[in-house]
Amino acid sequence: MDRTPLALPRSVLLALWLAEAGSGADPVQRTLAAVQGDDEPHRVVVPGARVPGLAAAGPDPSGPATLADLVAAWASGPRTAAAVLPAPGDPAGAPAVVAGAAQGAGEAVLVSTADGDFAAVPEVEQFGSVYEAGHLVTWHVHAVPPWRTTLVGHVGTLADAERDLATALTRATEALTSLDVARWRPDAAERIAALRTTPDARGVLPPGTDPRRVRVIGSALRLRAIVDLATADDGAAVNLWQADQRSTALRDVDRAARRALAVATHPGAPEPRRVG
Repeated sequence: MDRTPLALPRSVLLALWLAEAGSGADPVQRTLAAVQGDDEPHRVVVPGARVPGLAAAGPDPSGPATLADLVAAWASGPRTAAAVLPAPGDPAGAPAVVAGAAQGAGEAVLVSTADGDFAAVPEVEQFGSVYEAGHLVTWHVHAVPPWRTTLVGHVGTLADAERDLATALTRATEALTSLDVARWRPDAAERIAALRTTPDARGVLPPGTDPRRVRVIGSALRLRAIVDLATADDGAAVNLWQADQRSTALRDVDRAARRALAVATHPGAPEPRRVG
């Protein structure tokens, strides 16, 4: 799977597809195809927790389960799923028991089922060359307290996300312009051109995903790509004060993008009630 800045995090894909998955082999395989992409088959370990329906799955009960086993176990009954995308110093709604691991990974999936609430944190190992890299992914699953109400307080609503993304795009564009990236990095010209439009993420999302969520996801991906480009190095930076101001602005932009991606996966986020 493409893991460029314009690609969706694995946790976002898993949350969105898991929310739509039904029981049976076909929905599970569609979810796996979307989440794993070109990765090696994902493994699952459950340290100190029990996921009903998972223990008996797989040919070797003493060894690690697979993501197929986990998706099948969770898809066998009603469930709610959401992604969180924390960063160092910003848990972004990740439950305390997995906050450190989730911040290290930069992502996690939260799942609420009739059998309890869980968090799955991916550990990604890259192998091969930078030109032909592969990925080994292991999901670490932990039992967590109920998270749905708390997460809404951290990530807000889709309306909040759209407003914050609009503000963040202005700040990101200003930061990129001040860097004058095209002048000192000719190789970046093609990437800059690609960022002039919002990417269309529909090809990797579950069919029928709400258009508003699609727009929010596309805008958030665009912002994350701008941040990635603008923070590659200081470029035409002039002094420490200006570099610090730019870094602060880009951290705020990245935070808005991460929270927008999270709220786009959260079906329980209530919209503000209209008055009049």
